Amino acid sequence: QVQVVESGGGLVQAGGSLRLSCAASGRTLSIVNVNWYRQAPGKEREFVARISWGSDSRDYGDSVKGRFTISRDNAQNTVYLQMNSLKPEDTAIYYCRALTTYLGAQVNYWGQGTQVTVSS
Repeated sequence: QVQVVESGGGLVQAGGSLRLSCAASGRTLSIVNVNWYRQAPGKEREFVARISWGSDSRDYGDSVKGRFTISRDNAQNTVYLQMNSLKPEDTAIYYCRALTTYLGAQVNYWGQGTQVTVSS
């Protein structure tokens, strides 16, 4: 099993920055990629960014391209989401999801989420 724990959320003014962390533990060698999602009140969960665990492959959702950067520290088993030029519409609970593979089966592990609030 893999456990993921998000941290770094908080309240920030529009135009400001935050850095979220997703710390993984357990069977981390089984991780394929780590993803960030977010969910605002009354809205569906939205893909934010993804980074491969074993390469530099990264993807971003259209709404965050050019403002958010995902990175990885394998030694710390941690993925970061640097969020710049924040907008009120970025307000949401941000979740980390680790996709793993073990004995041919793929399993997703989700964190509990961290709240990001951007004031105008």
